[in-house]
This record gives sequence, C-alpha cells and structure tokens, in this order.
Amino acid sequence: MDELLRRWPVADELGRRFAANGHQLYLVGGSVRDALLGRLGDDLDFTTSARPPDILAAVKGWADAIWETGIDFGTIGISKDGLRIEITTFRSDTYDGLTRNPKVTFGDTLDGDLVRRDFAVNAMAISVPGHEFVDPFGGLDQLEEQVIDTPGAPETSFGDDPLRMMRAARFASQLGFDLAPRVLAAMAAMAGELSRITAERIQAEFSKLLLGAHPRAGLMLMTDTGLAELVIPELPALRLEIDEHHQHKDVYEHSIVVLERAISLETEGPDLVLRLAALLHDIGKPATRAFIDGGGVSFHHHEVVGAKMVRKRLRALKYSKQITDDVADLTFLHLRFHGYGKGAWTDSAVRRYVTDAGPLLTRLHKLVRADCTTRNRRRQEALQASYDGLEDRIAELAAAEDLARVRPDLDGNAIMDLLGVGPGPVVGKAWAFLKEQRLEHGPLSRDEAEAALYKWALANGLAQG
Repeated sequence: MDELLRRWPVADELGRRFAANGHQLYLVGGSVRDALLGRLGDDLDFTTSARPPDILAAVKGWADAIWETGIDFGTIGISKDGLRIEITTFRSDTYDGLTRNPKVTFGDTLDGDLVRRDFAVNAMAISVPGHEFVDPFGGLDQLEEQVIDTPGAPETSFGDDPLRMMRAARFASQLGFDLAPRVLAAMAAMAGELSRITAERIQAEFSKLLLGAHPRAGLMLMTDTGLAELVIPELPALRLEIDEHHQHKDVYEHSIVVLERAISLETEGPDLVLRLAALLHDIGKPATRAFIDGGGVSFHHHEVVGAKMVRKRLRALKYSKQITDDVADLTFLHLRFHGYGKGAWTDSAVRRYVTDAGPLLTRLHKLVRADCTTRNRRRQEALQASYDGLEDRIAELAAAEDLARVRPDLDGNAIMDLLGVGPGPVVGKAWAFLKEQRLEHGPLSRDEAEAALYKWALANGLAQG
C-alpha cells in the first residue's frame, strides 16, 4: 500500500481536498486488493462520505477531465496525471430480488458501504491522506489464505445480485483462489437465479473468466455448481459417459487441456477468440457420437455440427459477429490438418488450407497444435513434426506466391473485356473459376489466365470458337 501511495501521490492530494471540506475519502475495492497482491494499476477507486455535488466541487479545477455519466449512482469519474479515477458516495443499496438493479441509497458510514460489496477481498479500504487501513470482514486474511468469501451471508449477497456467482468463478480464474465452502454451497443452491441476469452481463464475466490466468478453476466451478448449464450448457455436455467397450478420450477434460495448451502458445497476451475456439472446438462430439460394433466410437463431421453449435451459443451470449464467425470458422477448420501427415497434400491443398483460414491462420496453427493431446509421446512428436512440415510448406509457397491474398489472375474489367459482357452474374462465375485455377495451379501468366478463361467460356456456351 505504501508503494501504491508513493507511486500515485494524487491519492493523498485528492484526500486532502476532501478533508478540507469535511469529507472522508478512502481508496477501496480492487485498487486495495491488487496493491496488496503487488499488482499496481492505473485505475483507482475511492469511496467517500461526500454526496455527488460535493464530489464535483472538490475535483473541479483540479481534475484533468470529469465524467458525470454515473452521477445518478453516486459516481463521478475523473482523470488526473494519466490515472483513471472513480469516486463514489457511500452506498447502502437495497434490492428487489427480481433483478440485479439496486434501489440506489446513499449511506453515511464506510462499514455500511463495505458490507454491500461482493467479496471480502474487495471490501478493504485505506483512508487518504491518513493511511488508516480498514478491514472489517477479514479480507486481508483471505488474501493470504487465497480464499474468496462474501462479507455477509452468501445467500443474501447472491440473492441481491446473482451475477456475483459468475464473479466468484471469474476471480477464481483471475487470482487462482479457492471459494469458501459456504460460497460454493450457495452457488450450487442458487445457480438458477442467474436467469435474472442479461446475456450481455453474463458474457462479459465469462469472457473475463476465460482471459484469466487460471480458467480451468473458473470453468470447473461453473460446471460443478450448475452455472454452466445456464451460461454454456454445451460445456458440461462434454462429460460423456464412457463404458468399458467403447473407450474414447474424456472430451470435457480434453477441451480444458486444449485450452491450457493454447494459452501456452499465446505470444501477444490473452486471445479471447483462440481461447473460445480451444474450449469449444469439440462441442459437436456429443451430438455425433456413434458406437462401432466390436468397440470404439466415432464422431463423424463433429466439426461441421460443432461450428453450427458455436454460432448458436455465441449469438445467444451476445458476442460480436466477428468473434462468433472467427470461433465458428476455427471450429470448422480444426480437423482439416489431420489428412496432411499421410503425404497426400498437393500445393493446391496447402493453398486452400491457407485461403480458407485467411486471417485466422496463425490462430489455426495454435489451435491444431494445442489439440494434439495424445499421451503417446511418439504419436505426439509425429503430429507436431507433421505440422512443422505443413508450416514449412506454407512458408515456401508464400515466398513464391502471395498466399495471404489469393485472387484470380484477371480482374473484373479484364474478364468483361475478354468475354464481351457487362457487369452481372457471368462475371462472378468467371471470377470464381479463375480463383479455382489460381488455387489449383498457383499464379498464372496473363496469357495462361486468358486461355483458361476462354476455354471455360467455350465449354459453358459463353463464347464462340
């Protein structure tokens, strides 16, 4: 905490401005928690005895910028010296038990404000400029013990705001903490209450969970407590029953392992699209499982079924069209590589692999490598070596051709000039034909492309010999 206050002296400076006007000001919540964990950020949250008009009076002329969008909830946002700061009046809200929207009520005490917060590790405060540490619910001990618990009864907390159950799973992912037994029990008993929450808010928490450092912990909490049945039921559905005659990989565990392996391959920070694809790439397996006489199991076309299921689920969770399309495309493509090791891939097949992946190629490389989870070391080494070979061939072709932008060797104007037609469906069909030629044979010269197009036009009655 001392380091935080030394690094950001504006905290004490702001505290003195409030104290001069007879108001208390405390650094609170995640700012205190993260500082105690040694993670200093540039977002500072404060709570105060001052009402919103008094907050505005204290920061005007001092803050670099002021936002009043949350003023009805008692929150004023400001920026100062590159810091993002939120200052909120003490609250003592009440809830109707039907939604998560509180009836905003301003409070008069710090303890009354802290008890309404989600977890004890977020209910610690430090006064500025006095530096008095306030921890009425044992948050510091819980940080040391790496436990997540609520300030009051978890049933009351989750009844007020069911989204806090998702936040518990999210904090388990982000911090690697365990949940207190009473919190875990309350989540299992009250999971159905999550239906009161909008899809957008659930999606935001689920995304943060996936982007955490320990997503396995959060995902297993969601599955074990029943939250996953409401958020992403396809995940617990992967826990397929296995009998002694029809052995196959545990698809649920495999999916989480693939997620962890994909995370280990990230090079530019957490990648939500890659993590979603790693988690969901096999969700089509339960719907396509078929038992083979004599033992064994097949999952024919699970990538096709899975891509459709991905689109449906991500749309229901209100993910953007871009994220939905990207995750569905990666799911559809994740098995394409497995025919490569047999040595049958031509340059044309490599071009099509690259073209179909498009801007997702780098993520597809990571997903396919992460999906090689066999315990047979020789087989795993062979798969990785085979994919090394594919990437080498892609690099070789890319050096000779523009694989990142495979287009026909004639543009629309050239097609119309050669065929003597105007804009219309004929041009589109000719363009598609020439793209196929480009994929099959690589770059063609102008004469070769025109000859191929003319031959195609003759065969389709679009030109005379």
